[in-house]
Amino acid sequence: MDVMPKWAEVLLVPLISLVLAFLISALVILGIGENPLNALRLMINGALGSAYGWGYTLYYATNFMFTGLAVAVAFHARLFNIGGEGQALLGGLGVALVCLYIPWPHWTIALLGAMGAAAMFGAIWAAIPAWLQAKRGSHIVITTIMFNFIAAALLNYFLVELIKAPGGDPATARFPEATNLPTFYDMFTPLGLSFSRSTPANVTFFIAILACIAVWALIWRTKLGYEIRAFGHSEPAAKYAGISPTKIIMVTMIISGALAGMMAINNVMGEAERLNLNAAEGAGFIGIAVALMGRSHPIGVFMAALLFGFLYQGGAELAFSTSIPSQLIIVIQALVILFTGALDNMVRMPLERIFLTLRRPPKPKTKLEAAE
Repeated sequence: MDVMPKWAEVLLVPLISLVLAFLISALVILGIGENPLNALRLMINGALGSAYGWGYTLYYATNFMFTGLAVAVAFHARLFNIGGEGQALLGGLGVALVCLYIPWPHWTIALLGAMGAAAMFGAIWAAIPAWLQAKRGSHIVITTIMFNFIAAALLNYFLVELIKAPGGDPATARFPEATNLPTFYDMFTPLGLSFSRSTPANVTFFIAILACIAVWALIWRTKLGYEIRAFGHSEPAAKYAGISPTKIIMVTMIISGALAGMMAINNVMGEAERLNLNAAEGAGFIGIAVALMGRSHPIGVFMAALLFGFLYQGGAELAFSTSIPSQLIIVIQALVILFTGALDNMVRMPLERIFLTLRRPPKPKTKLEAAE
């Protein structure tokens, strides 16, 4: 029987870990001669205090939702997919090819085509390490991280030799106007809500939310999801029950890679409207932290993605307005990962003891106490 209730597992443990990470970050800020409260105020104002800040916060959060879900799905099968960066890069290549070389009549149809291409390219790139583990015994961690570098080299070849726009940096030409996705400014200004024209948040944010719902339904409401979780809890027991390890490894990694690849809809098609070398922007690795903090649950991933979106945008504002270096945001992210991952038991074990004490039945009275 679980000692802690589910709400404490999903919400309370990450919240306490987050508070501890911010307290240590405050000490670091104090150490460099800045006021932690002033730094926090600047981060909140920069990320949440304006429509411009909200637009960038939600844009970053959208990227992290896709990569966080990719890692979370693999976690349920006890597969550590750290190749989200490469899968997102290849997803971007798929988006670029369909946007540049297929004449789409409208962005809605182009979006469906780009989603399919991004998911397919990401899934194919994840399927190769999956096959190597399922059939050859290669460790998924080693192969996925190696494939990040291979993906970067492959993308570099495409952008330099095959699909580079004339002149300028290694990047494609701008996508046709018919493929441009509506931004929050386009969607919400007619409704009376003010979003800055320059913020990159776009319709992909709502696709990311639908992806969270779809992953929840897959993992907890389907036979395949049950098999993935069973395999993750005990491979020998799953094999005894007739679940094929090869099938679960392949299918789980294909789904994981497809989710990571779909991140490219947001940053390649929605924001840059072209493909460049640094398309993934490190979001594949941030997805690991998002999945850890979100306890591999779609609701937790959604909330953790919003937090890391806040950290990215708030950290940029902090570096711009103070003498605090932008690298500090990496320190804060590292502390969040440290407390939610490596030091998880430091928070979990005291909480388990507290809940165990609360559940323990009262000690029966002695005869003397009863007589009194």
